[in-house]
Amino acid sequence: MARSDAILPLSLALQGGGAHGAFTWGVVDRLLEAGRFSISGLSGTSAGAMNAVVIASGLAKGGPAEARAALAQFWRDVSRDGRLSPLQRTTFDRLMGNWSLAKTPAYIAFEMASRFLSPYDFNPLNINPLRELLEAHVDFEAIRRSDVKVFISATNVQTGRARIFGHEEMSADAVMASACLPFLFQAVEIDGVPYWDGGYMGNPPLFPLYEHAEADDILLVQINPIRREETPRTAAEIQNRINEITFNASLLAQLRVIDQVTQMAEKGLLSRIALGGSGYRRVRLHRIGGEDQLAGLDVSSKLNAEWAFFQHLRDLGREAADVFLTAHSDDVGRRSTLDLRLEFAD
Repeated sequence: MARSDAILPLSLALQGGGAHGAFTWGVVDRLLEAGRFSISGLSGTSAGAMNAVVIASGLAKGGPAEARAALAQFWRDVSRDGRLSPLQRTTFDRLMGNWSLAKTPAYIAFEMASRFLSPYDFNPLNINPLRELLEAHVDFEAIRRSDVKVFISATNVQTGRARIFGHEEMSADAVMASACLPFLFQAVEIDGVPYWDGGYMGNPPLFPLYEHAEADDILLVQINPIRREETPRTAAEIQNRINEITFNASLLAQLRVIDQVTQMAEKGLLSRIALGGSGYRRVRLHRIGGEDQLAGLDVSSKLNAEWAFFQHLRDLGREAADVFLTAHSDDVGRRSTLDLRLEFAD
């Protein structure tokens, strides 16, 4: 088989970011449509975890076409539930094409209330419609039987450490734990241990893909911008930047370790190093990021569940994947296209 026709094994690491996860939907939809890659592993956090299990379930039940259809239906149904939310754009924002909810009275009221009330106060019954959506769209039994390895992260509230739920542990509870924003939802308890959103400690987790997935190529789909050239000055801009820094910190820490170990290997300072109990192996890293496309969206838009917004983000994701496929499709299986030394340069 010619190189250009080869089906290349690839693992996907999917970052979380609320509604911005629809960007990831677009990226994966385009990658699966291209037919160049077979997915051997998935890791994700929060919205990335939801995308991961929907993809894995679709692949297990009917292959790439089923995975694409499952993603589209999942995000469509999220938007249908979102129509009942009081968090809707103002008429002015709609006219101006602004996706932000920051000036919505309900969002402003929630922001104020969240400083004094917890989810245990304003949602004592712990109602979360996302659980029903997950259970309706994801066949967790099929995922556990599948050869595609899935890993999602949550944050242990008691220890502050990341908890990685592995392939055999995949469940609706694990995904809900990974997506549990503490200002919105009560902690998700699993075996008596409370968990919050995995974005605080692993967004997304990379090392499980090193240790357990067969593919030697990992593609990071990143939706939280790392760099911003302008200093935030308004309260909303400051909050948005704090959110981005917080939810990128764990990813940057992982990338820094990978960079250091790779440099040591290149200098011949080690022939084998233990990573979580398994041996070091050289893995090629790639990234499709929404830094340019999503930089203009504020943190409030991560709660915008409008179908038009999801479609907009999906289209941006497909465009970003197109750029990657054009530039780097033949690099997968050969070399890394994510330059970590450049990533950490001042």
